Amino acid sequence: MYFLTGWPRRLLCPLRSEEEPFHIQPSSQRFYFAVLSETQLSIWFSRPSVLIVSYIESAKAAAQFGFYQKAEWKPDDSMIAVATAKGYILLFDVLGGGDDKSLYEPVYPKGSPRVKVTPGYKEEQCAPALSLEMKKPVDLEAPITSLQSLQEDLLVCTADGYLHVLHWDGLGSNGRKAICLTTIPFSLDLQSARGGPSLDLEGVYIRCMEYCVTLDGFAVVLSDGRLGFITPLSNTITADQLQGVWAADVTDGTCVAVNNKYRLMAFGCASGSVLVYMIDTTTGSMQLSHKLELTPKHYPDIYNKTGPVKLICWSPDYSVAMVTWECGGLSLWSVFGAHLICTLGEDFAYRSDGTKKDPIKISSMCWGAEGYHLWVLPNKPERGRQEEQQQEEEEMVTPPHPSLQAGILQFHFIKSALTVNPCTSNQEQVLLHGEDRLYLTCGDPSQVHSTSDTHPHTHLHPHDGSPLHHPPNPDSSLSQGLSTLLGHKHWHVVQIHSTYLESNWPIRFAAIDTAGQCMAVAGRRGFAHYSLFTRKWKLFGNITQEQNMTVTGGLAWWKDFVVVACYNFIDQQEQLRLYQRSSNLDNAFASVTKLQSDTLLLNVFRDMIILFRADCSICLYSIERRNDSPHPTASVELLQEVSMSRYIPHPALVVSVTLTSVRTETGITLKAPQQACMAESIMLNLAGQLIMLQRDRSGPQVREKETPANNKKLLPFCPPVVLAQCVENVWTTCRSNRKKRHLLEALWLSCGEAGMKVWLPLFPRDHRKPHSFLSRRIMLPFHINIYPLAVLFEDALVLGATNETVLYDGLQGSSEPLEALFPYCTVERTSQIYLHHILRQLLVRNLGEQALMLAQSCASLPYFPHVMELMVHVVLEEEATSREPIPDPLLPTVAKFITEFPLFLQTIVHCARKTEYALWNYLFAAVGNPKDLFEECLMAQDLDTAASYLIILQNMEVPAVSRQHATLLFNTALEQGKWDLCRHMIRFLKAIGSGEMETPPPTPTTQEPSSTGGFEFFRNRSISLSQSADAITTGKFNLQKTFSMPSGPSSKGRDAECAENMYIDMMLWRHARHLLEQVRLRDLGCFSAQLGFELIGWLCRERNRVARVEDFVSALKRLHKDFLWPFPVIPVGSISSPLKNGRCRTGKDPGNKTSCLSNY
Repeated sequence: MYFLTGWPRRLLCPLRSEEEPFHIQPSSQRFYFAVLSETQLSIWFSRPSVLIVSYIESAKAAAQFGFYQKAEWKPDDSMIAVATAKGYILLFDVLGGGDDKSLYEPVYPKGSPRVKVTPGYKEEQCAPALSLEMKKPVDLEAPITSLQSLQEDLLVCTADGYLHVLHWDGLGSNGRKAICLTTIPFSLDLQSARGGPSLDLEGVYIRCMEYCVTLDGFAVVLSDGRLGFITPLSNTITADQLQGVWAADVTDGTCVAVNNKYRLMAFGCASGSVLVYMIDTTTGSMQLSHKLELTPKHYPDIYNKTGPVKLICWSPDYSVAMVTWECGGLSLWSVFGAHLICTLGEDFAYRSDGTKKDPIKISSMCWGAEGYHLWVLPNKPERGRQEEQQQEEEEMVTPPHPSLQAGILQFHFIKSALTVNPCTSNQEQVLLHGEDRLYLTCGDPSQVHSTSDTHPHTHLHPHDGSPLHHPPNPDSSLSQGLSTLLGHKHWHVVQIHSTYLESNWPIRFAAIDTAGQCMAVAGRRGFAHYSLFTRKWKLFGNITQEQNMTVTGGLAWWKDFVVVACYNFIDQQEQLRLYQRSSNLDNAFASVTKLQSDTLLLNVFRDMIILFRADCSICLYSIERRNDSPHPTASVELLQEVSMSRYIPHPALVVSVTLTSVRTETGITLKAPQQACMAESIMLNLAGQLIMLQRDRSGPQVREKETPANNKKLLPFCPPVVLAQCVENVWTTCRSNRKKRHLLEALWLSCGEAGMKVWLPLFPRDHRKPHSFLSRRIMLPFHINIYPLAVLFEDALVLGATNETVLYDGLQGSSEPLEALFPYCTVERTSQIYLHHILRQLLVRNLGEQALMLAQSCASLPYFPHVMELMVHVVLEEEATSREPIPDPLLPTVAKFITEFPLFLQTIVHCARKTEYALWNYLFAAVGNPKDLFEECLMAQDLDTAASYLIILQNMEVPAVSRQHATLLFNTALEQGKWDLCRHMIRFLKAIGSGEMETPPPTPTTQEPSSTGGFEFFRNRSISLSQSADAITTGKFNLQKTFSMPSGPSSKGRDAECAENMYIDMMLWRHARHLLEQVRLRDLGCFSAQLGFELIGWLCRERNRVARVEDFVSALKRLHKDFLWPFPVIPVGSISSPLKNGRCRTGKDPGNKTSCLSNY
C-alpha cells in the first residue's frame, strides 16, 4: 500500500517573515499549493518544490479584512478564494506569464543530447511564472467556518448558521444566495424524512463540510458535534431542495473528509477515533462502516491520550487516509482500516537512549501529486523564544537561521502498483513505485535462466537474450522458483529514466510481466519500459509520439507485448495499443485498436483483454500473436460487450475489473481441471463491494468439438451477485494444477482491518458424487500480521512489505535537526504463512475431509511442519486460556487431524516446548499421554523427538519415571551411535539424581496461566537437552571418577550423586561389554573417544572376562570388515615356498592370488 521512506525534507521559505504558515491547500491536479500565513498568500510548485509567488497584504487591508484563515482553489486552477477572520472572501486571479516565460528552467551542459529539438515543445519541469491579482472582496458579515469549491460555485459556511452559494465569476448581489441551516430538514433516514425545518438546529452552524461527487451530497460536522449528510434533491442548491440525515449517538465530531472512489465519509471525533460512514442505498441513512483508532495492544501508552482528531486527508487515489491529532503525530490507515504507519510509537516516539520525544504537532497537511509526498505545516510554539534569544546576535542583513524560517515538511512515500493499476498480469510479485524508482521482489535473471532450463519449450529471444513467453503448462508450477526468493529482505531497485521523468512526472501507472523481468511505467504523457536482462530503458525515439498520447486505463503485459489503454491527442480518439518489447518503441510497430469510449480500467486474462469504460460497459477482446512480418505484431478482436449501467451508479466507483476462471456451478469436479483455463466470470470491485458476473450456462450447451474455433459465440453473463464487502484487492490465477486445485482455483481478497478472505472451492473426495447440501465454495476469513501485496498460490504464502526505522541521534545541538527528530524509514519485504488459518476454519465448519485434502496437497512444502505446529499452538492458546468454558473445543479435532501425518509426534512436542507449562495438561489431555508418545518415538527410531518428550516427562512425572524412560533412550542412542544425544542424556540423568523430589509437580488448578508461573517452574526445574556445550567440549567428553561434590553438609546429596554416577557408569560398562562381545572394536573406539570412556583401565579389568578372545578367526575377520582392511594375499613368487601346508596353496594355477584366510 503506502510506505514511508527516508527522512522528511524541509522546504524553507526564501522570504524572511515573522509569520508562521498554518494552512496549505492543493490545486485540483496537485501541481500547485496555496500556503497561508496571517497576511501572506504563497503559491508553491510541486516539481521542483519551489516558491513561485507571494502576495503580502498591506497593514491597512489586514486591519480591514482580518487575518487569513482558509483557502480554496477554483477547479481549473485560475482563481483562489481566501477566507479572512472578519468574514470576508478575498478572490485572487492566478495569472500565467505566458508559454515562453518560466520562473526556473533546466540548464543542460553543452553537447547534451537532451535539447529542445521539437518546435513548440516545452519542458514540463520548468516552474511557471505566475502572478496574483486580488479582485473585489465579498463581505459575508459573519466568521467563516468552511470553504468548498463545487464546479462553478463556491460554498461558504458561516458561524451564523448560513450556507452561502457564491459564483466564482459573478460575485455581485445577483450571483449570491444564502440558505439557513434551520430550513434544511434532518432525519435519521430519507424514508422517515419529515417536512419543515428542524427545531433542534437553532444556534447551530456547520463547522466543517466537504462535497462527495459520487454520493452527490455534502458531509458536514455541526457545531454541536453531530455528524450529517446533506443531499440536494435537484441539480440546483436551494433551500427547499436540500434534505439532511444525521448519524445517531455521535456528538463529538471535529472534522470530515470524503472518499469519492469508495463512497465513504471519515469523521474525526474528540475521542481520538475516526468514524467511517457509508450511505445505505435503500434507506438513505448513515451506516457505520468501520473505525480508525489506535489500539491499546499496539500503543498502550498513547492510544487514549491523542486528543481530538484535527485533520483527515485521503490520498489522491483514495486508497489510504492520513490522520493527525491535536496532540500531534501522524497515522496512516488503508481505506477499510488496516493500520500501516504511526509516528506515536517505537522509534518515532523514543530516542536511542530511551527518552521520549515530543510528537510533531501539525497545523495543516495535504497530499502531493499521485501521493508521493505529504506536505505538512508543523506548529512551532518554541519559535518565539528562539527568536528572542538570537535577535540580538543576528543582523537584519544576515539570512535567518533555518530553524527560524517558515518551513514545509515533505514526507516521501512509495506505494503499491495495485493502488492505481490493479492489473493481474503478475499476481506473485510485489511491485512498488516511488516518484523516481521502482522496487521489485524478483530475483536475478540468472535464476530465471536456471529455472527455465527445466522447461523444454522455453527459448531465448534473439535480440536481448530474455526467454520468450509461452502459455504455461497446466500441469507445471511457475512459482517453484519463487520460494527461493523469500530468503532475503532486499529489493531490486530500478531507477526510472531521468529523461522520461523530466517531461512526464509524476509516474501514474506501473506494471510488471509474468516472469517478473520486465516493467512498464506511464507518466503524464507516453510510457517507457525496462528489462532486467539488458538493464536498459526503452523510450519513444520520436518525442512527438510520446507527447501525443496519455495512458488513461492503465498498463498490462501480455507475453512480450505491452498493452496500453491511451488517448490520442492528434486523432482525439481513445485507443488500445500493443507494443512489442523487443522492437523499437515507435507507433509504426504498434497494433492500434480504436475504442468508442474512454477507458478507465484494463486487465489481461490468458489471451483476453478486459476493459472497463466510462459508459459503465465492459468489453472483452481476444489477442493473437502474428509473425507474418519482420516484427511480430498482435491482432485484437472484439469478443463481447456487457453493459453495467444498471448496476453502477458512477463509473469512478469501480476499483478493479478482473476476468477469472472462478465459477460456482455444479460442474466443479475433480475430473475437469481444464475448466480452470476458461474465462468463466467477471469480478468487479465496486466501491469495496466485490461483484461477480458468471456466464449463463442454463441454456442448451454446445460441445466445443462441434463448434469451429473462429465461430464460437461466447455465452452471456448472469446478473451480478455480491460476494464480499470492504474489499481492497483481489488475487486469482489462470494456472491449473491437479495437485493443488484448492489453492489455484480459489479467490483471495484483502479486506483491510478484517484481514483476508479466501473463496475456497470444495471438491468431492475420490470422484464420489457430492452431497446435495454441500456448497461448491465457501468464504473463509482469516487475520494476518502484514498488509498483503501478492499471493504465492502454490507456496501458500502472502507477500507484503513493512516499514522499518533506524534511529540517528548523531547530531545534537541547540535545535535538533530532522535526522534527530525523525528516524530514517526503510521498506522491507515480508511474508506470512496462511495455510494454518484455512485448515482451522475448515475444521471449525466440520469440513475435515476438505482440510485433509488441502493439507495433503501441501505436505511437500518445506514449512509444512511449521504450519501444523502453528495450528495446534493457536488453538491451544485460545482454548486453554479462555475464561469461559468452551462447549465444543476444537483441540481434539485438531489433534485427530494431525495424526494423519507422519510429523504428528514432532508437532506435538515442539508445540509443547514453546508453550507455557500451565497449558500442558490441557494439551496432552487432547493428544494423548506423553509416555505413550515417547514410546511411539522409540518404536519409530525418532530419538531426537523422544529426547524432547523427556523434558515433558521430567516436568509431569516423578523422577523414577523420567529415569526409566531416559535409560531406554540412552541405551538406544548408544546402540545407534548418536553420540551428541548420549552426552546430553548423561547430563540429563545426572540432573535427575541431583536432588529431585519423589512426587510429581502440582497440577495447575486453573487453565489460565499466570504471567510468570510457568517460567519460574522452568527456571527451577527443567533441564534443556539443547543447551550449548559450554561445559562439554566438542571433542572428548571426559567422564572421570572424580565426581564434583556439592557444597554443603548434606551427606545424603553426596550419596545420591555418587549413586547416580555409578548408575551411569554401569550402563556405559554394559554397552562396552556388548560391543566387545561382538568384536566391534571400531564402534568401541568411537564410543570411547566420543564419550570419554576410560577404555584402558576398563580393558585391564575385563582382560580375563569379556575381553578374552575365544574365536580368533571370526574376530580377525570382523576386524578386517570393521576397518575395511584387505585380507593378506600370496604373492606369485612365493608359490615355490618350502611350506608343505596344502591349505596355503589351494589353487594349482600359479597366477591365482589366494587369501590365506580363505579356508578358515
